[in-house]
Amino acid sequence: MTTEDRRLGMDRPIARRDFLNGAAIGVTGAAAAAAFPGFAWGAGPQDGSPEEPYPPRRTGLRGSHPGAFENAHKLRDEGGWDMSAAVDTGETYDLIIVGGGISGLSAAHFFRKRVGGDARVLILDNHDDFGGHAKRNEFEYQGKLLALNGGTLNIESPLRYNAPAKEVLRDIGIDLDRYVAANEKNATLYRSLGLDEAVFFDRETWKSDKLVRGRLAAALDGGPFPPQAKRDLARLFDPKQPDYLAGLDDAEKKLRLAHMSYETYLLDVAKVDRSLLWYFGPVTQGWYCAGADAIPALFAWNDGLPGFDGLGLQAPPNGTLEDLPGGQHGRQRMAGGGGEIHFPDGNATIARLLVRSLIPEVVPGHTMEDVGAAHLDYDRLDQPDQPVRIRLSSTAIRVEQDGEPNRARGVDVAYVKDGKTLRVRGRACIMACWNMVIPHVVPSLPPAQKEALAFNVKRPLVYTSVAVRNWRAFHKLGVQRISTPGMYFKEIALSEAVSLGDLHHPQNPDEPIVVFMERTPCAPGLPIKDQHRAGRAELLATPFETFERNIRDQLGRVLGPGGFDPAHDIVAITVNRWPHGYAYSYNSLYDPLEWVFDQSEDRPNVIARKPFGLISIANSDAAASPHTDAAILEGHRAVIEVLDRRAMPFRE
Repeated sequence: MTTEDRRLGMDRPIARRDFLNGAAIGVTGAAAAAAFPGFAWGAGPQDGSPEEPYPPRRTGLRGSHPGAFENAHKLRDEGGWDMSAAVDTGETYDLIIVGGGISGLSAAHFFRKRVGGDARVLILDNHDDFGGHAKRNEFEYQGKLLALNGGTLNIESPLRYNAPAKEVLRDIGIDLDRYVAANEKNATLYRSLGLDEAVFFDRETWKSDKLVRGRLAAALDGGPFPPQAKRDLARLFDPKQPDYLAGLDDAEKKLRLAHMSYETYLLDVAKVDRSLLWYFGPVTQGWYCAGADAIPALFAWNDGLPGFDGLGLQAPPNGTLEDLPGGQHGRQRMAGGGGEIHFPDGNATIARLLVRSLIPEVVPGHTMEDVGAAHLDYDRLDQPDQPVRIRLSSTAIRVEQDGEPNRARGVDVAYVKDGKTLRVRGRACIMACWNMVIPHVVPSLPPAQKEALAFNVKRPLVYTSVAVRNWRAFHKLGVQRISTPGMYFKEIALSEAVSLGDLHHPQNPDEPIVVFMERTPCAPGLPIKDQHRAGRAELLATPFETFERNIRDQLGRVLGPGGFDPAHDIVAITVNRWPHGYAYSYNSLYDPLEWVFDQSEDRPNVIARKPFGLISIANSDAAASPHTDAAILEGHRAVIEVLDRRAMPFRE
């Protein structure tokens, strides 16, 4: 342990007895160091460490956590699974769903609603918690309950949600108008305290660390850019800037922008100083998990990034970009779609309410507000006396029909749980897991469909939740959200000021809070899919210690002038590592234009999601979109396929 590590607090144990409802878990302090020499205190459960029994409160490496993916990787690497020791559980279900994310949970909801509440449904998920990417990070410190999203962030543009997505929100009791009204005061909390946005200029790039407070244009102008770069900045943000594509009509300009990257547009068309790429190079990573070198300039315009005001472009008509199920995050979408609705734990609230609708005994309460602070009974997820069962830490490794696809009467599903290979039977199966997993689990699929399923390369990212004793440093510095382009994590932000029921957002800087940090590993210069693959490999190879050291160092450097001490002020760290994160959406730099702008039937996601006998496919990959409404839509489609194929009352 170096002196620097000690300064950062790498040797400091989290006082878990103070942190988890006043109950000590395992051992702490010097005894813990002796008993668990590999345990990174402050990190939460690691290999060989004591484990918090309640999944939302598990810290350390989460997301695709240790234990969630190893069996799937073994299946991939060995080209199959030894089924000789598989044990038949004797269970039979009307529907088996592989994947307990929002798409799979929505599919179960639609199925029971249409077939009947006594329909028997089994949901298998490889993680130790339900929700897929919609995970909840929960903390308790000094009697204060805190929560933040560990993945899926928002209900984005709810006014533009498809009919099945609106149906789900309505059915599970989500009232967005009531929620927004209840958070009216919270919406102005940070502003009332004088907190603004900021940009942090790192010493590795600019010779010394410098935090510049203010909205983007002002913050960048206050940075150490050379004079020419500052003149170019002023031009980029000037509403009266030149038309850099003069002589072309609207359609021609958009076509040109669709075939050049935002980086190329800035350097070769707008002709800005290259030093500005320090900020604008990574600016698209939060949306696309790739830098400006791999994102079309048209997408950057649609997202409201600077440099396009002089082009006089008309807003895209309905049905393009932001309105497609696989559409892009855009300013037009957001402006006309009802904005972004963020629950304290992100869309984990949707997942929890869906589980309540399926197994009421798991989630206490009856209202949307109740679920905010609800403590779930995970023991009730998988009980034989209930029609719906959710079986966690269960990795599906083989799905087979009992005959030719057009004649099969049932589906056998094998999965691994606690080191044992088990088999259950269903009258139909919905694969609500990731597309790239499906060809390995359903080896009898047609080759063309396997190829289409493999087309999707999910986008890697890291959402990190850092519970801190207070947020006085943010208050002293006058900041709430800090862009840090040159550092390991690209953003530091106070958790969004929202409350739900008894889950109250901190109102005073002296209270504990959760800080959000985001990392999207990229490999600039490579094609976008290769960037995603490189980022995935990086995340899987990165130990928790590396994340923790970067978290502590970055918070210390950025917030240190405000009095933040990483060794003292950090009380918990949860790193939500998603090597397979957002679904891949089409990109006009690499994919045909008709895949980006039209609903063409030859798109890989359409071919990939075709039903195969009694097996249907539902996930966000099937929509080529990372949005929650797309995941729900695909769950609905898969259920309709299942019911249509039976052409009879489903339960005989």
